[in-house]
Amino acid sequence: MTNKIYDVVIIGGGIIGASIAYYTAKTGLSVALLEANTVASGTSSKCDGNVLLIDKEPGFDSRMAIKSQSLIKELSTTLDMEFEFRHPGSIFLCANEDELEQGYQWVDQHNKENGDNKFFKKLNKEDLKNDSKYFSDHLRGGIECTNDSTINPYMLAFSLINQAKKYDFTLFEKTPVTKIDRLQDEGFKVISNDLEYKARKVINAAGIYAPQIGKLLEIDIPIVPRKGHILVSSRSELLGSRKIQEFGYLMTKFGKEREATKEMNDYGVALVHEATQSQNFLIGSSREFVGYDTRVNHKVIKLMAERAIEYFPAMKDMNFIRSYAGLRPWTPDNLPIISETKVSGFYIAAGHEGDGIGLSAITGLWMSQIMTGKLEDDISPLSINRFEEASR
Repeated sequence: MTNKIYDVVIIGGGIIGASIAYYTAKTGLSVALLEANTVASGTSSKCDGNVLLIDKEPGFDSRMAIKSQSLIKELSTTLDMEFEFRHPGSIFLCANEDELEQGYQWVDQHNKENGDNKFFKKLNKEDLKNDSKYFSDHLRGGIECTNDSTINPYMLAFSLINQAKKYDFTLFEKTPVTKIDRLQDEGFKVISNDLEYKARKVINAAGIYAPQIGKLLEIDIPIVPRKGHILVSSRSELLGSRKIQEFGYLMTKFGKEREATKEMNDYGVALVHEATQSQNFLIGSSREFVGYDTRVNHKVIKLMAERAIEYFPAMKDMNFIRSYAGLRPWTPDNLPIISETKVSGFYIAAGHEGDGIGLSAITGLWMSQIMTGKLEDDISPLSINRFEEASR
């Protein structure tokens, strides 16, 4: 047991918890981060490194993404440890005229929403041919977002933790939270087996395990793990230098059906291609609700490979060195929860699903501002209360 009373205790050492730790410690508050395993050992180590605007709904969702993109670009120059930040932009590939029409509408909606920042462009068939010789001939065109970037999520998490240690910050790994007691005066006692940590405020950044942490204070948190697979290629000539996705990825993200086989739709399989700095590339994606099962489903891997070959015929001759599956914290409306709860002083920052890497910086900044009472933006769309209101 430590006699120190921390201003803030963060539960969860993924990239969200690491970002909150850095931004909050930077304000001068004393911060402790409790991680059940080791930093970035969960969802943050089993994902790609997307920092995307292209797949965000125009409006609050897109404005949040743009703010986070700007912060991550800033972090690439201010953090001591590099995290493989690159800014190549991204594209959606449209396989038929219906997708192309929807894609062009997506461009118009975003450019109207973003005012002078015209990050989105329309691409025709010729533009695709000029972009990569490997694209399938059946593709009709696509859309481009110039503001998108990519990072190494594992390295960013460690870089944020490393920078937080320059302030009043302490990391406790192998420290699973087993109980939370409210203190009579104010604050909390966070218990990990026989160890106790006192805090004035507590932030639940436990991702897919946020509901279990919430139950310790009788708080219902509507987050469910959503499984996703990734394939990793051997080093080879890159099929494209930018983030490449099929337009149908939007449909799978928001739970809508698109033109694909029943199996593809059942498993939410959609092409995602991301080049890495080491000249491998990552292939995704899938989405399924199977509880906390992280075993690789080889049927899904086969479907992902088939989908990738549809868009990149040359991929049939590529070698892949491994595959893995991770769990993303999903919410019913596809937006994270960043808010205080019915228990005063207890906060949630979780539920980012596949957007946790890209939204990590803005989440950390907003939580640090909430901790100091200096929140600059209206983030009411992210309140946990929205789920209670929707059920009335």
